[in-house]
Formats: sequence, C-alpha cells, structure tokens
Amino acid sequence: MIQQQIINTSPLRAVALASALAGALFIPASAMSAPVQYTIDPSHTYPSFEADHMGGLSTWRGKFNRTAGTVVLDRAAQTGKIAVEVDVASVDFGHDEMNDQARSSKILDAAKFPKARFSGTFSAFDGDRPTEAKGEFTLHGVTHPMTMKIGKFKCIDHPLEKREACGADVTASFDRRDFGIDFALDMGFDPKVDLNIQVEALRDPT
Repeated sequence: MIQQQIINTSPLRAVALASALAGALFIPASAMSAPVQYTIDPSHTYPSFEADHMGGLSTWRGKFNRTAGTVVLDRAAQTGKIAVEVDVASVDFGHDEMNDQARSSKILDAAKFPKARFSGTFSAFDGDRPTEAKGEFTLHGVTHPMTMKIGKFKCIDHPLEKREACGADVTASFDRRDFGIDFALDMGFDPKVDLNIQVEALRDPT
C-alpha cells in the first residue's frame, strides 16, 4: 500500500515520504517514552535512620521492616512522583526494649499514628537519572516539607523477576522537635534524625 503510494506520487514527494518513514524507524526509544509505574519491593527496601543517644555518647541506628509505595517515572521527560508509606510499629533497633519504647506514646506512638508517609515529585535530574525529590513528610501526625537526595540510581532487567527493576540510595534529615517528638531532649539528646533509605521497585505489568 505504502509502496504503491510512493510509486504514484511525484519523485520529490516520494523522496520526502521515504525519508519521513525512515526517520520514524530510527526515533530513539527514549524520545517515545511515557510515564512508567513501579511498585516498591518491600523485601528489598529498608528505611533506616540514625539518632543521637545521650548528647553524643553514641548513635542509635534502626530501621522499619514494613514499607509500601509506588513510583511513577518518565526518564526522558525528567518528571515523576513518589509515594511511600511506612508501618511505624515495624521499627527495629535490634533491641527489644528499645523497640517497645520507640513504639510507645513516649516517642513514635505507633498505636495513635500507625503510618509515616512521604509524598513528592522528582525535582532534579542528571540526564535521565533523578537526583532529588521534594515533597511532604508526615510523622507522628505532623506534616512538613522534606527534600530527599538520591545518590545511587540504576534500572536493570531483573534476571529473576523477568521485568525491569530500579533501585536507589536516598538520604534526608529532619528535626524531630518539628514533629512533636521531644523524648529526652531535656537530657541533652540532639533532635536531628538522619534517614538512609535503600529502595528497590519493580515495574508494574502492562
């Protein structure tokens, strides 16, 4: 059909049409990309944190064992968004007594505020790789702006899952006083909390 159309048109128009068809065949896939949704893999995602103990005596490190969320990313357009939810009761210091205290009303009050959330958009890119996300962080029933820095970022065809997987190392920090968590501040504890998040996500089936 296309060949017949080329034959029946003028030589100049035939050349133009053939060139357009050839160009369409060689458009880079990235230029034709669209937003892709990924679901966070909870078995390979660990939001960890560091907090001061006794005004510099040592640093307490813990993590949350249950996480869920989604990422939407258009690498060619340099746009995307992220929504992550953490089960506060899954806090884990590797120390049973400390876990119980962290879940209690003295600190995180997991019974009253069972979820911590971050919702935002990718705000900076290096080529097609996101390097920053800005949004809102909710903890202990309080919401404040937060900027997350994205260090390592990589996508691969996962050999076991048989679909694309993307992973990143993410960092952020906040002052727990801003979220109404004032446990032991009168004893000289530093209120700064550093977040170090390992995250992997799998592309949703189309």
